[in-house]
Amino acid sequence: MGLANELLSRWAPVMRAVELSSGSSGRFEVTLDGELLFSKKATGRFPKPGEVAGLFEKKLGPALEWRQH
Repeated sequence: MGLANELLSRWAPVMRAVELSSGSSGRFEVTLDGELLFSKKATGRFPKPGEVAGLFEKKLGPALEWRQH
C-alpha cells in the first residue's frame, strides 16, 4: 500500500487536503490542510515506516473506522 492510500484509508473523511510532493532534486514533502508535516529537505531523509501516519494521528486523532471491509 502506498503512503497516499494508507493516509486516505485512515483519515479521508476529516482531511480538507493532503499533498505529497516529490521532485527530481530529491524533494519529498507531506502537507496536510496547508501545514507542512514532513520534509526530506529539512530532515535529510525519507520518512520511516509509519512516521507520516504518526504525524497525521497527532493532528487528526486516531485512525477512523469509516470503511466497510
